[in-house]
Amino acid sequence: MTRELTLSVPMHCDACENRLRTALGRAEGVIRADADHRRDEVKPPFDPERVSEAQILERIRSAGFEPV
Repeated sequence: MTRELTLSVPMHCDACENRLRTALGRAEGVIRADADHRRDEVKPPFDPERVSEAQILERIRSAGFEPV
């Protein structure tokens, strides 16, 4: 079963989007890393049996961003 988070993550540019996509794309269980800096939004569909919401949030933080 796939779940999707919708997170508000302040970003400034395309490079921010790319950095988040890369960080989330490397997480086992994240199916796709969708990020939009114009909306300050990240929507990663994921498999909750392989990765937790807390692990996704940690990936975002480790990439230098803070979800609000």
